[in-house]
Amino acid sequence: MATGTIGTAATTTLVTVPYSRGLGLSDIDIATIAEHILNDVNVSHPIFPGAFARTGLLYVPNRGVLQALPGDYVAYDPATGFPYLISAGAAAGASWVHS
Repeated sequence: MATGTIGTAATTTLVTVPYSRGLGLSDIDIATIAEHILNDVNVSHPIFPGAFARTGLLYVPNRGVLQALPGDYVAYDPATGFPYLISAGAAAGASWVHS
């Protein structure tokens, strides 16, 4: 197997919120992300309940749990509902444009 590259087709294709502990995120922000994360294996059960929590836990359907740290970006692809966790360091680089 050889390595390859992957990139985004546009600079604004993911819906995201920057994660912060405490009161940094509103319930609406958390719900917006959580409610749009879809189960990519079982299409008859498209929404993954509790997919993102105020504690920073991001449940990736059929794969496991990731812990967001302050400054990380939690995002989802609106076309597929697949979640992404982008580290604060990576988000600060030139590869990612966010607002």
